[in-house]
Amino acid sequence: MTPPLSSEDLDRLARKRAGAKLGWYVHASVYLVVNAVLFFLASQGVGHRQWTIYPALGWGIGLLLHGVSVFLIGSGAGLRESMEKRERDRLQRKQDRR
Repeated sequence: MTPPLSSEDLDRLARKRAGAKLGWYVHASVYLVVNAVLFFLASQGVGHRQWTIYPALGWGIGLLLHGVSVFLIGSGAGLRESMEKRERDRLQRKQDRR
């Protein structure tokens, strides 16, 4: 079993998780602004409109992977904490039966 976290450890973990989530929100905002500008330029006759889909898709895949690492896999994940809690509870029940 893991020992409870100290107040400093909780603060550090909270800052790390909040920073990771904020980083994703900044990434998503920049993605939206840049791609909106690209679509606008393409609609004004700068190249063909179809070319703008390639940077949007490529960057979108990167944004998706960034989101998965922050919200599902990484330290900011609710899924991870719930899996750890279920496993802890299962181990505790097993230990209590002995």
